[in-house]
Amino acid sequence: MATGIWVLGDQLWIGQAALSSCEAEKSQTPVILIESRHSAQKRPYHSQKLVLVWSGMRHFAEELRSAGWQVTYEITDNFEPALLKWIQQNGIGELRVMVPNDRPFMQLIQNLQLDCSLNLIPNNHFLWSKAEFQDWANSRKRLLMEDFYREGRKRFNILMDGNKPIGDKWNFDKQNRRPPKGKLTTPTPLWFEPDEITRSVIEEIKTQNLASYGKIEPFCWGVTRSDALAVVEHFLTQCLPTFGPYQDAMVTGEETLWHSLISPYLNLGLLTPMEVIAAAQKAYLEKNLELNSVEGFIRQVLGWREYMHGIYHYQDEDYRDLNWFKHSEPLPDFYWHSSRTDMNCLHQVLKQVEKTGYAHHIQRLMVLSNFALIVGVSPQEIEAWFHATFVDAYDWVMQTNVIGMGQFADGGILASKPYASSANYINKMSDYCKNCTYDFKRRTGDKACPFNFFYWDFLSRHQEQLRSQGRMNLVLGNLQRMSAEELAAIQALATQWREENKS
Repeated sequence: MATGIWVLGDQLWIGQAALSSCEAEKSQTPVILIESRHSAQKRPYHSQKLVLVWSGMRHFAEELRSAGWQVTYEITDNFEPALLKWIQQNGIGELRVMVPNDRPFMQLIQNLQLDCSLNLIPNNHFLWSKAEFQDWANSRKRLLMEDFYREGRKRFNILMDGNKPIGDKWNFDKQNRRPPKGKLTTPTPLWFEPDEITRSVIEEIKTQNLASYGKIEPFCWGVTRSDALAVVEHFLTQCLPTFGPYQDAMVTGEETLWHSLISPYLNLGLLTPMEVIAAAQKAYLEKNLELNSVEGFIRQVLGWREYMHGIYHYQDEDYRDLNWFKHSEPLPDFYWHSSRTDMNCLHQVLKQVEKTGYAHHIQRLMVLSNFALIVGVSPQEIEAWFHATFVDAYDWVMQTNVIGMGQFADGGILASKPYASSANYINKMSDYCKNCTYDFKRRTGDKACPFNFFYWDFLSRHQEQLRSQGRMNLVLGNLQRMSAEELAAIQALATQWREENKS
């Protein structure tokens, strides 16, 4: 009986654990990749997410064939029939699958009625295994990302001078919050023209009416490992030298600024985290780059990405259902249709997401997620939206980032305070407010910015809970000094807005 390998759609790396386990016998080892049309319809995925994953899978199948593997590629409605047929045709006695990153897909695999044994090979696409993260977490009284990040720096010897961090500081975040004032000269992002395989995927999605959200063209993402490596090199040479200071900035018409654009490729498996981190460290050492830029980038990969994956598997499965504030408002319809909002910040970012399936971390956290939080949208609804609309979204990515960080629905397991703000933050870190219908300075009246009256309404509604968060006491003190008349006007505006924007 043969040993076969099922390569999942976000494991497109020739060094992934299941393939590595059979490398010596690859010419005799059947491999299968499966596109499931039913799986693609479970959410209203962005058209470009479907193109990215399916074109990436098809290109990876060709890469495997060129490397000497026996590859079968199936396009079908459901995984199970195609998998069972392949197992029977190839006499598979043992099916090897690298452990999926997402719990729902793990459950799908475990529920399959297979005619062979199933061997789940531990996932090697993260720097910390589930067991290693659990050991770290169990030894802690608090699960702060900063603590985890420092542990990772020491463990993998990244930006270290012996036992001390290079520059004598672990974190240069305070240097990386410069507002986008004056004329900025931004780098041109590295995009790609679709090749024949990608064009074929685009045409299939169109003709089979598989698209649910977003513009499918122009499609400019890379779909191969060589594309992904080219994006890394472009970032290191064109963007990383000045990445740090403006990494939180938001500018109209600037979709990428100095950001790396590598998260879709990391999350597909086309890149590995350590090669990206090592390349950034090498660039710092050889090119004398600014430490705050390099450290800020490395923290995103070595810190946040690993931490979010670790928390996802460390917490119980019901983490996805947490709702500390008991928010239950529906997601405003304009999240799906950017033209339906006259708030310029939301309109600009949502229009960008519709076009590309991408927005950088501050656009996601302080515009899209922040607004849903202060309005009181169900955490599960806004998480489902993020999961569907972003090209780099997966269950493990969005549960922690949205439920935990963005919505504070876990009550502080992940974040030390809610990421809630008024229009003041958006005006400081962007140019969106300059061309908006609303006045970012006003919290009551006809031109009052919804970010303002919802922010203070949010604080008022949840002040008892928020008092338990020490970092909120200063702003709660400002709330106490607000007149009863102004607070009533704010609450009336919030109520009126919710009624007028019911989906």
